[in-house]
Amino acid sequence: MRRILLTYILLFVLGLLAVQAQQPFNTLDNRDRYGNQVDPSTQPDSLDTGTDVQSIPPKLYMWQLSETLGNRTIVPADTLALNFQNTNLVGGMTGEYNFLGNLGSPRLSRIFFNRQDDEPTLFMAPYSSFFVRPDQVFFTNSNVPYTNLTYYKAGNKINGEERFKSYFSVNVNKRLAFGFNFDYLYGRGYYANQSTSHFNAGLFGSYIGERYQIQAVYNNFFMKMNENGGIANDGYITRPDTMAEGKKEYSSTTIPVKMEQTSNRNKDFYVYLTQRYRLGFKRRVLKEEAQNNSVQQRFSPAAPTTSIASSIAPADSLATDSLATHSLATDSLPANNLAMGDNLSLDSLNSNHALPEDTNFVEEFVPVTSFIHTFKIERARHKYQSVSTPDENAYYNKQGVSRDSTTAFSVKNIFGIALLEGFNRYAKAGLTGYISHKFSRYDLMNADSMTVDRFTEQEIYVGGELAKRQGKTLHYSIDGEVGIMDKAMGQFRVNGNMDLNFRLWKDTVNLIIRGFVKNTLPSFYMRHYHSNLHVWDNDNMEKEFRTRVEGELNIDRWGTNLRAGVENVKNYTYLNQKAVPEQNSGNIQILSATLKQNFRAGIFHLDNEVTWQKSSNETVLPLPQISVYSNLYLLTKLAKKVLTVQLGADVRYFTKYNAPAYTPSIQQFHLQPENDQVEIGGYPIVNVYANLHLKRTRLFAMYSHVNQGMGTRNSFLVPHYPINPSLLRIGVSWNFYD
Repeated sequence: MRRILLTYILLFVLGLLAVQAQQPFNTLDNRDRYGNQVDPSTQPDSLDTGTDVQSIPPKLYMWQLSETLGNRTIVPADTLALNFQNTNLVGGMTGEYNFLGNLGSPRLSRIFFNRQDDEPTLFMAPYSSFFVRPDQVFFTNSNVPYTNLTYYKAGNKINGEERFKSYFSVNVNKRLAFGFNFDYLYGRGYYANQSTSHFNAGLFGSYIGERYQIQAVYNNFFMKMNENGGIANDGYITRPDTMAEGKKEYSSTTIPVKMEQTSNRNKDFYVYLTQRYRLGFKRRVLKEEAQNNSVQQRFSPAAPTTSIASSIAPADSLATDSLATHSLATDSLPANNLAMGDNLSLDSLNSNHALPEDTNFVEEFVPVTSFIHTFKIERARHKYQSVSTPDENAYYNKQGVSRDSTTAFSVKNIFGIALLEGFNRYAKAGLTGYISHKFSRYDLMNADSMTVDRFTEQEIYVGGELAKRQGKTLHYSIDGEVGIMDKAMGQFRVNGNMDLNFRLWKDTVNLIIRGFVKNTLPSFYMRHYHSNLHVWDNDNMEKEFRTRVEGELNIDRWGTNLRAGVENVKNYTYLNQKAVPEQNSGNIQILSATLKQNFRAGIFHLDNEVTWQKSSNETVLPLPQISVYSNLYLLTKLAKKVLTVQLGADVRYFTKYNAPAYTPSIQQFHLQPENDQVEIGGYPIVNVYANLHLKRTRLFAMYSHVNQGMGTRNSFLVPHYPINPSLLRIGVSWNFYD
């Protein structure tokens, strides 16, 4: 803990040194499109211009990157007021994840279409509530230093949970910005041997010049988790009156568990960098024409309410891939004074080579071609330790002692060239071509448990993208890549997205169609893994062939979002009842439909999300047919409309199914063992809360799992892992602009 505090203090002091280059500003009383109060000017400016420190009012905007080509997508600043109480829940904003109960524990989405690939490794994937991928990092540009401090606490000092997060960003000059983030999580656990302790520290920076641009991020993660294997008997939760000593209730800490002296450790660090150099020409145009060109060539129309709301939320709600989420071509023209739908004001911070104020002309740079380079280096290490009873089925140590470890190291480079959209009237779409090379090295335990087996893989892909992101009505993107050497040979991926925006009476309707075709090998650790309790080498695994088609309809005025799709998977790879990888040689179809419908009557709101899904093979791929989230609350403003108050209760529910079990020795979810089949679900989880937003401060108080002990008492999301009992949760978040 001392090292963590010293690291944070050092980063904070470095940030303060750069603050001297900027000026403080006065807070403005602004409102976003949802009626939430936001801090001064969190609306974005042109991404191709620097930040003028002298500008008034102060400005701040954030963006994220696509990992392959480094294209930027502008996102609203993280000042979410609505449903702030859900931002630290491992179950996600709408409770879609199964997890082990404690803060920071592994999780798996019940919604199949929301599941992500096993990146960077199989062992890091379950920590999606804490681990941040390069395409989830927030970059910031502002004319004042920006700091966010957030603190969460649940329960007491003995069994409770705490989390502290900080984010700092400062501009050195108009084009150069840098910052750091810090995240520390400690979950003591309400059940024995269940504690978690996670730490993340990272640095990021960006230089956005007229011709040269570079953005880089460094992140370091250390995640520690004690494992208990679940409780010894579910009856302590579901039928406490039938258990020993005739007790009707048990304290969670006194319930016996299956494992002791068992833990998992995961370390991961990566450096990601994307840079490009642009060639083009300058032209002299009318100011009004320059403004119109900037709008048309840089930004797509604003996304519907549901997409924007989800983009404000933390990592678990970044799954929207609509092109209409303010995506932009990194190489587009600079903006001057822009105005977009949804009240998104895009006032330029500076105008390059502007003529005197009394003229009607400006000189603008028109990029034509970009040369792109993306680089990523990553190292992930997993370690499992356990002391238990002797096991004759163990591979290396049959005395009950396991000390398993594995390391994955990779270096990836991508080189591309892009012909840009909109540099003349005939360039209606942008075209990009690239080649990528990835070197991967994996170290596994050898049979003697002292030396290592080393595996290396080389992957070379060639790929391209055709995209139209300008205009207001139609946008599309088609990208794909095909492997041409070593392990990449025969693998390919093709993704397509299209969105259409049209008027319907007094509202704008947004129709999105997306899909993909993939033919890829299962991840390395599904093909090879050596440990004391698990050994497999599957060199003959077939490639997974997956196709998906999905549509989405957004009607903002009605508060409606409808999403439906179908996916077919051939050679589906999964962990069977013995937690060993296996492939299903046939085809599995998954049908899914999600309806989000929000209702409002004055200050009263009812937000609903219902997902129906069906797997054609429930034995291999079990899914709950119905998942529901409903949130009833009142939302109003007090104290001369300075204080926003949200009071309500929400419920999460899904139908019964044979949910995946969890095995600590590989830290993975898998099919339930044949001799231990239990149904999970059919039990609502109810939380009540008060959520407040006052100027720069957000805070909440929530009593979670208020219905503990009621109904069926089947309060499990994973077999034999009960969720936490009812407890009080609080949280506070401050934004500083000086």
